[in-house]
Amino acid sequence: MSGLTISALPALGGEVLPAWGAPEYTVADFSDTTWWLVLIKAVFIVLFLILSVIMALWVERRALGRMQTRLGPNVAGPLGLFQALADAGKMLFKEDIWTKRSDKFLYFLAPAIMAFTAFSVLAVIPFGPNVSMFGHSTPLQVTDMPVATLYILAITSLGLYGVVLGGWSARSTLPLYGAVRSSAQIISYELSMGMALVSVFLMAGSMSTSEIVASQGTIWWAFALAPAFVVYLISMVGEVNRLPFDLPEAEGELVAGHMTEYSSMKFGWYYLAEYINMLNVSAVATTMFLGGWHAPWPFSHIAPLNDGWWGMFWFIFKVWVLMFAMIWTRGTLLRFRYDQFMNLGWKGLIPIALVWIVLVSVMRGVQTWVSGSWLVLFAVMLAVVIVVAVIVYLVALPSDEADDEDEIDPDAPFDAFLGGYPTPPILGQTLPPSPRAGRAKVAVAAPGDSADESAPLIEENSNE
Repeated sequence: MSGLTISALPALGGEVLPAWGAPEYTVADFSDTTWWLVLIKAVFIVLFLILSVIMALWVERRALGRMQTRLGPNVAGPLGLFQALADAGKMLFKEDIWTKRSDKFLYFLAPAIMAFTAFSVLAVIPFGPNVSMFGHSTPLQVTDMPVATLYILAITSLGLYGVVLGGWSARSTLPLYGAVRSSAQIISYELSMGMALVSVFLMAGSMSTSEIVASQGTIWWAFALAPAFVVYLISMVGEVNRLPFDLPEAEGELVAGHMTEYSSMKFGWYYLAEYINMLNVSAVATTMFLGGWHAPWPFSHIAPLNDGWWGMFWFIFKVWVLMFAMIWTRGTLLRFRYDQFMNLGWKGLIPIALVWIVLVSVMRGVQTWVSGSWLVLFAVMLAVVIVVAVIVYLVALPSDEADDEDEIDPDAPFDAFLGGYPTPPILGQTLPPSPRAGRAKVAVAAPGDSADESAPLIEENSNE
């Protein structure tokens, strides 16, 4: 296998440390790749994403059915495997309608932008090492570049235009609300996601995806950079609008968010892009933190299982582990309130990511003066993180006075917007009369029985 070999990482003092018996990994080598091999790999990625979405729909419905004590799809085909195909056929032949006031060009362009950006991310993700394909040595990757990770962040940001334009071009209230919510959500969580990846760039010394994968021959960054990995995992769920962060598509408030006025395959492109983006963020997490196509220990020390086409198996396996984790999260957690969700992003994830970047930068700078090993570096960083986490917890710990202030007095007059949010009545409180349009009727106590709560109520016309 040709290419740059990375079997060890620079130590604190600048010398090269052994990789503790880890196998040697190589950076992708495209010197023997031809244009038709690139075309074959591009077509494979498109087919892989479409088939993976079909499988993801079936897995999600079956898994959620088991978690919620029901069957899930079990009629269309064996074990309901053809249910996703039936749904796709329904969308293809469904009536294509749109609002009369919509901006037709942008209305049709928005789902196309969403789908195009979703299909473009995996172009720089390595599925495996260099393999022999039709007599040529080529990596299982369409292309790579020194700033491949920045390309991923840029192309996912462009997908936001598909959401915003879809909600705005429909000229309808609920889609516009959903588009505004989604844009604020994606921008907020892309910041924390991008900052979580910065520590990986610092440790790997590159933004090339194949070089980042090769740099994890000693230890996966999910373990060495655990706080960044946790921040990325939370951010990626918010990035793709999945429960508990699916506020742009809150059914009880916004119907389907920016997709409300879409039907037929225009809605299908949005639906497809959502699941492809789930695969995309899982693939990026696998590449940046979980060793990419590297086999997990102890399989990494078995040469036939850690090279060639086996790399694609391990990569897809890790992606599906993360996919199932998102499905499990959907079946377990409830939807956040929008202010809680934004507070988590701006007051929780972004500060943690910033602090972690500073710690990693300082420790990388210390390497130029202090000698040691990766174990010492990891222990020091872990100790610092624990101390910072304890301080943050103690500072954020609510006091008893704050708890007393939050208590509601049942004898107090009912306030439907206590604290600025719609609040239901508690035990002992009653809703005030709700006048209707025109002639409303209000329930009042019978004369002379105002002090008796059990007295019968009579109705009188509020306008008389």
